[in-house]
Amino acid sequence: MKIAYFDAFSGISGDMTIAAFLNAGLDEKEFISELSKLKLSGFEIEIKKVTKNGITATKFNVIVKEKQKEHRHLLDIFEIIDSSDLSEFVKRTSKEIFTNLAKAEAKIHNTSIEEVHFHEVGAIDSIIDIVGCAICIEKFEIEKIFTSKIPLGSGSFTQTQHGKMPIPSPATIELLKNFPVILTNLPYELTTPTGASIIATLAEYGLEKETIKIKSIGYGAGNFDIPNQPDLLRIIIGEIQQRFNEEKLLLVETNIDDMNPEIYPYVIEKLLHSGANDAYLVPVIMKKGRPGILLSALVNETKLDDILKVIFTQTTTLGVRIFEIRRKKLPREQKEIDTPFGKVKFKIAIIENSERLVPEFEECKRIAEEKNIPLIQVYKILEAIANK
Repeated sequence: MKIAYFDAFSGISGDMTIAAFLNAGLDEKEFISELSKLKLSGFEIEIKKVTKNGITATKFNVIVKEKQKEHRHLLDIFEIIDSSDLSEFVKRTSKEIFTNLAKAEAKIHNTSIEEVHFHEVGAIDSIIDIVGCAICIEKFEIEKIFTSKIPLGSGSFTQTQHGKMPIPSPATIELLKNFPVILTNLPYELTTPTGASIIATLAEYGLEKETIKIKSIGYGAGNFDIPNQPDLLRIIIGEIQQRFNEEKLLLVETNIDDMNPEIYPYVIEKLLHSGANDAYLVPVIMKKGRPGILLSALVNETKLDDILKVIFTQTTTLGVRIFEIRRKKLPREQKEIDTPFGKVKFKIAIIENSERLVPEFEECKRIAEEKNIPLIQVYKILEAIANK
């Protein structure tokens, strides 16, 4: 699994994050080409090499050439993102980061996320920072992000549209409630609200003693000259052998008590063909003691509309329940192995750095029909090979 580790020993901001990814090897022209899909104007991008405490790093700046709108609402920012030619991943990730930021601001100012006035964060440079961060993650094909403890400055103030705010800002503190932070006595805004929202939306704390195969390292420079430490964000990009793969799925379910039972196998087949990860039936007792069927389907969000179409057109139900769930599964791959029946496909599950081989059902079925051998015997022969 490809991961990024945010080593935020001097904090994190949006521009530091982009700079670190660029320093780690992301092609500058490709990055700027992706940014151009936002269809925004009135700014220039400056990317340069700098040195902090003897470490060569990248500095990323957005130079605004024209006066921008005084403030934007969340829906204004969503409209900019949705009307772009960016990928669906970048759009969704960017909007998630902005949404979490809006929730923090709304709580602080006792308003709704729709009514939050984004000032600094609604400015064009912050839109670039957040969207640019999502572009970097996509280009590096990062599957999971981890972070170190997040340091915060203190004992000083920063000027905002709301007036002077203490460091760390209320939004930063709100966003980092579930992360371990370090309260330093440094009078700098080490971690900005944008940086905090990136962490809160995308990252987990710690790596739990995982072994990392490091592929690249990037240093992104901040704006300060901090005594005795470099104002840098270090990003380590690498691979880890994860014990469990985790994914977010949707569970779609409905109760049915008025349908011909002969139809259910066809519905299950249609659901699986339409992209459901799994589909199954459970007998239930419904209101008034009537027997019924609980029809359930596990599906990725991208396939939800296809699954709903099958359920509403192929069954008698008038409504469904949808739940977000997390699924953990063993890392797996497919491999062909020489057997007395020729090359046969096996699933390989990885458990505690050892492999468990499982013959594919369709392969076993094919062999049983071709060789006119009982299916159970084919399984026994292939399982014996797997155990060796």
